[in-house]
Amino acid sequence: MIEVENIHKSFGDNHVLKGISTTFEKGKTNLIIGQSGSGKTVFLKCLLGLFEPDDGSICYNGQVYSELSVKEKRNLRQEMGMVFQGSALFDSMTVEGNVMFPLDMFSKQSQSEKQDRVDFVLKRVNLVDAHKRFPAEISGGMQKRVAIARAIVMNPKYLFCDEPNSGLDPKTAILIDNLIHEITQEYDITTIINTHDMNSVMEIGEKIIFLKNGLKEWEGTNKEIFKTDNQAVTDFVYSSELFKKVRQMYIEERN
Repeated sequence: MIEVENIHKSFGDNHVLKGISTTFEKGKTNLIIGQSGSGKTVFLKCLLGLFEPDDGSICYNGQVYSELSVKEKRNLRQEMGMVFQGSALFDSMTVEGNVMFPLDMFSKQSQSEKQDRVDFVLKRVNLVDAHKRFPAEISGGMQKRVAIARAIVMNPKYLFCDEPNSGLDPKTAILIDNLIHEITQEYDITTIINTHDMNSVMEIGEKIIFLKNGLKEWEGTNKEIFKTDNQAVTDFVYSSELFKKVRQMYIEERN
């Protein structure tokens, strides 16, 4: 679990985050949504420890980040997995090498133990025959699965995903959503996803935080988002044609 209490973050005169408080629950897919410029990326970087809030606190399973020593912060970061927007794979490394990289950097396992772990996570993301291929030789959806495998290879307690469906076709995007959701539940991870994808909201939005102008405008589930009277949320959500149809279906069912 991650508990956020009244965090603020400014860059010069630009007050980006304005007192956000929320809780991200273990074993659930927690989504951060909002328009460009709403503060989503800065918020995610604060959660990752890349930015330090000017005020407020972030607590990871009872540990207040600002109160940790340098060593404790380093250990906490090793409990975090990250799936980047563009997958961020090393072009010169094979799929196997990309997934092995965190183990080579941070673990003290033997080579055979590391190989077993890599084999396991690649099998978990349905990439059993891709070990020796390079990123340029596989599809965008496969690259995302490699990125997920790399993110979970260290058995993280926290999984952060920045626009994991960016650049993917709708069918592949749903597969990636379902994979992230399955892994979250299977390993009881606290997963936080920064997304614009309304399909993700509908499919796996167990908890949703909606940001607007650096404020937490609304929070709830993907069921509750259809019922909210918050105009900012409805304007954002129903700008999607898919959600307009879903909204209409919901209205018809109620009538």
